[in-house]
Amino acid sequence: MVDELAHKPAPAEPNVCRDTRDPNPAPAEPNVCRETPESYPAPTKPTDDALAHHTFSILVADAGRRVDDYLASQLGWLSRIRIARLISDGHCLVNGIVARPGKKLAVGDSVEVSEPDGPPTAMTPEPIPLQVVYEDEHVMVVVKPAGMLVHPTIGVKRGTLANGLVYHLNRDLSGVTGGAVIRPGIVHRLDKATSGLMVVAKTPRALSVLSKHFRRKLVKKRYLALVNGRIVDEEKLISAPIGRDPDRRPHWGVMEAGKPSETRLRVLERRDGATFVELEPITGRTNQLRIHCAFLGHPILGDSLYGPGMEEHDNGQTASPRLFLHACKLGFHHPQSGEWIEVEDLVNW
Repeated sequence: MVDELAHKPAPAEPNVCRDTRDPNPAPAEPNVCRETPESYPAPTKPTDDALAHHTFSILVADAGRRVDDYLASQLGWLSRIRIARLISDGHCLVNGIVARPGKKLAVGDSVEVSEPDGPPTAMTPEPIPLQVVYEDEHVMVVVKPAGMLVHPTIGVKRGTLANGLVYHLNRDLSGVTGGAVIRPGIVHRLDKATSGLMVVAKTPRALSVLSKHFRRKLVKKRYLALVNGRIVDEEKLISAPIGRDPDRRPHWGVMEAGKPSETRLRVLERRDGATFVELEPITGRTNQLRIHCAFLGHPILGDSLYGPGMEEHDNGQTASPRLFLHACKLGFHHPQSGEWIEVEDLVNW
C-alpha cells in the first residue's frame, strides 16, 4: 500500500489564481472597530544596516495581546525563538520601557524593536526549488513539501522554507526593490510533516493585513487527508477541546480543560482499510486536525505522534513514512486590493 500512497500532485498552474467571490463571507461584527487595509500600521522595512529598527502603534484589534505574540505576527521573517531572544536581551521597548515577553499591549502603545546583526538565520538565502502557484508584487503562494520546516530552529539552520523564500525573493536586487532585501513574511505555518499551500507576504503592509485576516478567520482553508479505517458517515463535525499538558507526550491533545475546538470532516472516497477525506479547521489549535482524527478513532496515515505511525493499520499494511495530510485549498482577501483570491493544489493518494 506504501507505493500506492505515493504523493502524486495534480499539475499546478504556476502564477495563476482563481479569482471568485468569497463563498462564505464573514458576517459583520456590530459595534466593532473595522480598520481598512490602508489604516493598518506598516512596520519599518528592514535594511541591511547593522541595526534595523521597527516601530508600531497598537490599534484596537491588537489590544490585550502579548507583545511577543504581536511581534510574531508583524515580523514574519523572524522565528518566535529569535523574537523571544530579542525581547529577553532588552531590544524591545513598549512606551520607552524595556518589555518582558508577557507584557499585555493597550490601544495607543508604542512598540519599538531593534534587530541587531547576529549569526546566520532564516535570512540566509539558499537555492531551494519552490513550487509557486501564485505571485504578484505583494504576496506569493507556495506549496510546502512534507518534511520541510517553515522556519529554522536552534538545531536546524538550513534547508527550511524561509531560506528558500529569501533566495527566491532576492534573485534580482537591482529590480523593483531598489537593492533593498525583501524579507518573506510568514503569515501562517504548517507542521514539518504536513505539505500544502502557504501564503507569504512580500511587503510589511501585506504581512500586517494578512495576519489580521487570519486571526479574524477571514480566510478559507481546506485539507486532504488519508485516515486509517473506514468512516461510515458522509460528514462529521468533530467537537473536542484541545489543550496542553506539559507532563505527557504528546503535550497537545483532547482534554476537558482545553480550548473549544471544531473540525468539519467530509468523506471523499473509501478505500481498502482507509478513507480519503476533506478537513476544514473551524478553529486553529496546535495539531488540531491530527488530534481530532485520532480522537475520532481514525488517525491520519503516517502520523507517528497521534496515530499508529509505522505500526499495522486495519488493512494489515504498514504506514508510509510521510504524514498523509495536505493543505489543498487556500482563499484570502488580497491585502492591497481586497479581491478574493483562491488557489488549489490537489493530490492523488
